[in-house]
Amino acid sequence: MSDLLTNLKSPAELKALDLDQLEQLAGELRETIIATVAQNGGHLGSSLGVVELTLAIHKVFNSPQDRIIWDVGHQAYGHKLLTGRLEQFASLRQFNGLSGFPKREESEHDAFDVGHASTSISAALGMSAGIDIQQGDERVVAVIGDGSLTAGMAFEALNHAGHLKKNLIVILNDNEMSISANVGALSSFLSRKMTSDLFLRFKKETENILNYVPGFGKDLVNIAKRAEESFKGFMTPGMLFEAFGFDYFGPLDGHNLTEMIETLGNLRNIDGPVLLHVATRKGKGYAPAEEEPAKFHGVGPFDPETGQLIAGKPGAVSYTGVFGQTLLEMAAEDERIVAISAAMPAGTGLSNFAEAFPERFFDVGIAEQHAVTFAAGLACRGLRPVVAIYSTFVQRAYDNVLHDVCLQKLPVSFALDRGGLVGADGPTHHGVFDLSYLRHIPNLVLMAPRNELELKRAMKTAFEHDGPFAYRYPRGNGEGLSLAQPVEALPIGKGEILREGKDAAIIAVGNMVGEALRAAEILAEQGIDLLVADARFVKPLDRAMILDIAGRVPLLLSAEENALAGGFGSAILELLADNGVGMPLLRIGIPDQFVEQGTQTELRELLRIDAASIASRIGTALEQGCQSEA
Repeated sequence: MSDLLTNLKSPAELKALDLDQLEQLAGELRETIIATVAQNGGHLGSSLGVVELTLAIHKVFNSPQDRIIWDVGHQAYGHKLLTGRLEQFASLRQFNGLSGFPKREESEHDAFDVGHASTSISAALGMSAGIDIQQGDERVVAVIGDGSLTAGMAFEALNHAGHLKKNLIVILNDNEMSISANVGALSSFLSRKMTSDLFLRFKKETENILNYVPGFGKDLVNIAKRAEESFKGFMTPGMLFEAFGFDYFGPLDGHNLTEMIETLGNLRNIDGPVLLHVATRKGKGYAPAEEEPAKFHGVGPFDPETGQLIAGKPGAVSYTGVFGQTLLEMAAEDERIVAISAAMPAGTGLSNFAEAFPERFFDVGIAEQHAVTFAAGLACRGLRPVVAIYSTFVQRAYDNVLHDVCLQKLPVSFALDRGGLVGADGPTHHGVFDLSYLRHIPNLVLMAPRNELELKRAMKTAFEHDGPFAYRYPRGNGEGLSLAQPVEALPIGKGEILREGKDAAIIAVGNMVGEALRAAEILAEQGIDLLVADARFVKPLDRAMILDIAGRVPLLLSAEENALAGGFGSAILELLADNGVGMPLLRIGIPDQFVEQGTQTELRELLRIDAASIASRIGTALEQGCQSEA
């Protein structure tokens, strides 16, 4: 048996392959994806589930001339392999390696950069409108999952597409809906026949004839259309999409190559917006992933023979775990606490909460805007909602945080998981902007705890505060501190000096406090005495502590795992300027750039925000006479 994948240089070569060869290639794709993700970690289940769909799309359409847009991009590993990236595939999600998501600068076959959900239809519609303006004839295909379709943005795009009537094919990859054999088989038959050239020609000619019937021809056309829509709506679940102005076809078996190729070939020639509904199985072809699709959605390294995850080094409980357990304990003591997740109960540590308090847990789907305003409504009724969302995804709900929570001073707590650098998921997932986009909002208290014990204190402080409160914490494990003792709320806006010093001072927040303390140890060996303070709060700042420190040392530093632009260091600069303090400030943080993928350790070293780099930068600044550096 030949190795088809190794010899495949471009998706155009799929045109010459017969069905047996495509089935063989599907197996080779799955083997390669499983072997690589077992080594590197990644999004396994989604990519395995769309292998046949990916082959059918590339068999029928002509990438890169035709544009193929994968929503989120979790499912795009097969697409990468079919578009000339086999040799680099072993570097998937590694430092300087292939991205885990489609990326335009990586390949001409990646039509749009993705990573956040529900953007594909909007982008595809824009491309389709652009093709019309430029009088092109390329086709645009958007592949979106049933999860991503829960977001309001997807429906906004569907509504606009139905209005514009542009040529657009949306493929709904449904790996959750259960479709019975009878309905599924009949729907498949109808969809293939109703997209055939013969049927479409007959339909058009019949409509033309009816229109010429004197007196009531147009009425007959409308009656015929309503009859067709009623029949399709009765046999298929497509009435919603027909209402948006789409021609709906499906559901089809997304693992049946023959049906997929035939149907897509027919749809390629239909004018106007079309939605094809395909049913797939997450993890298809790999038993452990089929049995536990949630576990293998985003997975770390594992043994491909058994599916057992390869345990990392033993260590402390993760910050996510501390958050989840603490909230569970707090909710047992106070019935006002309600938890909200945006389609990530496990990822945000809320699974146990959901099981213990199902009536007080809400998973709103991929709908961060709704999650925030929903929480505001709960708060209006005297409840204490906690919205747990990854930092990068709260960006999607900025206006709701500002307008619906903070403007009304409502007691909603925002638990921003994955604050800072997250690692292999790269620039779409790093949570390095939250301190910047939140600290300027009136009425909001913003905190970045330095360790897991401080996280518990932050949660207690947020609960007792009668207003909006956000706390961000990093991905990964804590320091291994004892969490058994009860914690008290912190005075809002009060920091803490952890280490005295006279030669320079560094005021840090979050996990950068630990890096600052380690940098102080390095500098101590060089005879440099560094003061280290934990600001705790980005807003409000501990003005008295910061101004006092500024008056005691010749060099002041700020440290944050956040964008320097508008972040914690900027807040200190503003404080110094407002109080007429003109001393140098060395700001340690993320420069004005998007940060690529890699381990957290690799990225901190690259960005020079690790302990060794901080110590080196302080030493250099002192040698140069405390010249300020941004």
